[in-house]
Amino acid sequence: MTATSWLNSKLNVLRSSALATEAPKEENRSTRERLDATLRQKKEALSPRSLRRTLAELQAVVDPRVSEVEGGRRAKALADWYAKAVQEERQDLWLLISEQFGPDAVKVRAARDDYDAALGTADEGSAEIRLRRALVSPRTRLLQRFAAYPGGMRFLVDLRAELLPQLKGNKRLLALDAELENLFSTWFDVAFLELRTISWDSPASLIEKLIKYEAVHDIRSWADLKNRLDSDRRCYGFFHPSLPNEPLIFVEVALLNEMADNIMPLLDEGAAPEDLQKSSVAIFYSISNTQGGLKGVSFGDSLIKRVVETLRAEFPKLKTFATLSPIPGLRPWLVRQVPELLTHLNDKELSALGRELSFEPPTATHVLAAIDQPLVLSALSAKSPLRLFLTRCAAHYLGQSRHGEQVLDPVARFHLGNGARIERINWFADPSTKGVKQSHGLMVNYLYDLKRLDKHRHMLDNGEAPASSDVQALYFK
Repeated sequence: MTATSWLNSKLNVLRSSALATEAPKEENRSTRERLDATLRQKKEALSPRSLRRTLAELQAVVDPRVSEVEGGRRAKALADWYAKAVQEERQDLWLLISEQFGPDAVKVRAARDDYDAALGTADEGSAEIRLRRALVSPRTRLLQRFAAYPGGMRFLVDLRAELLPQLKGNKRLLALDAELENLFSTWFDVAFLELRTISWDSPASLIEKLIKYEAVHDIRSWADLKNRLDSDRRCYGFFHPSLPNEPLIFVEVALLNEMADNIMPLLDEGAAPEDLQKSSVAIFYSISNTQGGLKGVSFGDSLIKRVVETLRAEFPKLKTFATLSPIPGLRPWLVRQVPELLTHLNDKELSALGRELSFEPPTATHVLAAIDQPLVLSALSAKSPLRLFLTRCAAHYLGQSRHGEQVLDPVARFHLGNGARIERINWFADPSTKGVKQSHGLMVNYLYDLKRLDKHRHMLDNGEAPASSDVQALYFK
């Protein structure tokens, strides 16, 4: 992290704190008001007296006169109280940390003014040091001491996972969330992570984590899991020393002799293993983050890079690295966009679609009703106008739709941001209930062309989603 990015991240935390302070007064009192009060109001979990006692315990944790070991011991005592506390009491602790341990805004403003004035001069370095020191808030030191005791990192990750759903309704917690995300980005940097292979011979407690955290294709049974860990499969995860038996993210890989266009053969427990001597394709068919508290901390791109390096070392014949990925946002997007997309069809295409739907000219209502029938979709031939229309919609959604400057689909955003390109749209490749609900069963291959990753990232930065010529040909004009 550069000095400028570090300073900006710290200033963003301060701005979040200021936003919370300057926001219109909410129904609930601030912790400052409650600390100065005598009586507890309705809906407040801790009384003013209990709140003052809890604040004193937090201040004792961060007391500069005590050692890191003693500070960690005091943090552990608070964490033990937290484990027994009800949700409302926990929220009071969050509010205290968020509102009572922020940086000194006056000192930060003065240090920032000095830094701005010193830019480009011989005093720039010393001004940056003063600004860095001003930005290190008591909240930072407090959270560092919680992380110091055994189990403290687990406590903080779980705390943020519990905190995140509350942010929308309580902006006063934004500063604490921003501080945690910033610290986690450092503590969980890929330089500190270990890539480990997860196999059928791994400890049962670790294998069970795959069942618990699988987020793309649910693991239905132990037989299903064993199939995913068979001889022609690989599973890799990133691990952190503070969470030694907990994968932060894991990827499931199938070794094949051609690019997969349907998920069902990969999940078929009765299928014979592939001949690894003939395997030239590695398909990443499931990538799952496991820790909700680490939202915003990115290590998925590094995972793929490390896995590719590991696979190439083990299987030199592998030439193609690609995914078979879901399209999670396609269906809700179609509901909104089909009326507009129909206007891009020429008269011949519109007429052919209308004849297939037995309604000319076809309307969005009739198209949406037709594609909402999985059995009908699964039986459509390759020349079906409805199939072609839906495939074109999927390609257009992935390659042309934007939310601001970013591609709209979250999975596409992840893989394209890592340098992949949209390679192929696969018809009814996931007939499961989840696959139909997400994207009417369609899936996509993202290709990782190792020689063109930087080129593809550059294209994306310039507003163009990298895609094969076959996919581009499907876009609506």
